Amino acid sequence: MRIGIFGSDYQAGKQTSIIRLFDRLLSFEAEIWVEKHFYNYLSKTFAFTPLIAGLINQNQFPLDMVFSLGGDGTFLRTAGWVDRQGIPILGINTGRLGFLADTGTDEIDDTLNDLFQGKYQIENRTLLQLQTTVLNQGEDNYALNEIAILKRETSAMITIQTYLNNLFLTEYLADGLLLSTPTGSTAYNLSVNGPIIVPQSNNFVLTPVAPHSLNVRPLVIPEDYKIRFRVESRNKNYLVALDGRSKIFPSGSEFEAVKADYTVKVVKRLNRNFYETLRKKLLWGTDVRKNMNK
Repeated sequence: MRIGIFGSDYQAGKQTSIIRLFDRLLSFEAEIWVEKHFYNYLSKTFAFTPLIAGLINQNQFPLDMVFSLGGDGTFLRTAGWVDRQGIPILGINTGRLGFLADTGTDEIDDTLNDLFQGKYQIENRTLLQLQTTVLNQGEDNYALNEIAILKRETSAMITIQTYLNNLFLTEYLADGLLLSTPTGSTAYNLSVNGPIIVPQSNNFVLTPVAPHSLNVRPLVIPEDYKIRFRVESRNKNYLVALDGRSKIFPSGSEFEAVKADYTVKVVKRLNRNFYETLRKKLLWGTDVRKNMNK
C-alpha cells in the first residue's frame, strides 16, 4: 500500500507516537511518501529522518491512502492537497478535539492492523463551492467545513441579503453568517449554537453569527440549493473565509455557493461511528459532577 503522510508543525510531545507510526508502516512494507514541509519539520525538530520512498511537493501524487497527523485544521489542509484525486484520508489526532481527525495516537497499532486487512469504511463528505469573480484564477474556492461571511475590524455589523434558488430568504444584520456542511456543523457552526447534522444528511445549514434580532435562527436547507448572497458593510469591505482561508470582498458584492462536484473520502474504522464520536468528544451522557467531587 502506498501511504502519504501530512502533518502540522505543532507536534510537541508526540515524537514517540509519530516514530511508532512510521515503524509500524514499515513493518507492513508500506511505501511511504511524506509531504516535503512536514518531512523537514520532523528532521529539524526531532532529528527524525524516516525511511521513505519520496517527498510530496506537488498536487498530484499516486497514493492509495493519505494520513493526516494533527487536528481538524490539519485534516482540512490535507483535503486541500488531495483535492479531487479521490484518495481516502485517515485523520490521526495529535491535536485537541478532533471530529475529522478522530483516531487517537493510542489506537495506531489497532488501526493499522485493520487498514492492512481491509477492515475499514469510507465516508464521502460533501463540500461547498464558492462562485465569484473576486477570487483570482486558480485560487481555491472549495470548503469542507463552511463558508463564513464576517465583518472586519469594526464594531459595525454587516447586512447580508440571502437568496435560496433566487427566492429572497431574509436580510441578516449580524457580525456574520455561516453556510456549513454536515461535516462543518461540529466546527464554527457548533460554537455559535448551530445544529449538529449527521454527516450522511443531504443538507447545509445557515447560521447567523451574533444576529441583531434574537428571532433569527439557524436554517437547515437541502444541499442541492443554490445560495446567493449580497453583502453591505459600512467598513466598505468584509471577509469571506473558506475553512479559515479568508479573502477581503468589497461592500456591495454578490456571490453564490453550491454543492461541489466532488467529495472528500474519509477513512473510518468499522467499529467507529459518528454517534460514538459525539459521545466521546462532547461528553454526552457523562456526569461531570462525578469528576468534580473527586
